[in-house]
Amino acid sequence: MRLAALTLVSGLVAAASAHFHLQFPGPRGPFNMENELTFCDNYGQVTTNRTTFPLSGGFYSLTSEHPLWVLGVIISTVPDPDNFSDFKTSSGQEQLVVQYFETSGEGAFCAPIDIAAAGISGVKDGANATLQFIFDGGDGQLYQCADITLQANYTIPSDISCTNATKNGGVTVFSTGTVPTITASSTSSSSTQTSGASMRAGAGLASVLLAVGGVAFAMF
Repeated sequence: MRLAALTLVSGLVAAASAHFHLQFPGPRGPFNMENELTFCDNYGQVTTNRTTFPLSGGFYSLTSEHPLWVLGVIISTVPDPDNFSDFKTSSGQEQLVVQYFETSGEGAFCAPIDIAAAGISGVKDGANATLQFIFDGGDGQLYQCADITLQANYTIPSDISCTNATKNGGVTVFSTGTVPTITASSTSSSSTQTSGASMRAGAGLASVLLAVGGVAFAMF
């Protein structure tokens, strides 16, 4: 009985502390799980070692430890962004380069990103920028940042892989520019379930998701 109770407690702790790791472009600093709920994983200053990143035709990759999650990516062209307002327009709108979407699957996830297509002021060849990845798997919004230098006609080196180990359960793109909420109960429901009248089917995003490179998926 005691062993069973300990097993249950450890399982609950693991679920509560689940997180995500930004793989590429490289994050602003070493991963710190305790600080994920804060701006840029609590790294307030820009790194001096920026990642060269394509204006168009790029990709991002991460590892998810949640079965159901939401992700969006915002950008700042401020030289040293240190707060959320640096990622917003003068009217207070988030500068999104990846619209918030919901999908399912644990493990490696990779998808294309076209920064130039977002039409954001200051995004141009040679510009320094910072991407902030906003992830919600049901235990709060988690943040990781990547400092980059944009370059036209740049090709990501072949030794940086883009693979998917997740079994994608469909994609829902959210029509609003705010972070949708994933509840703890929804993470245990069907990955095809959607909530809220403001959501629209994400066929457009689903069509550009890179091909799944394998299956390593486990539901809680």
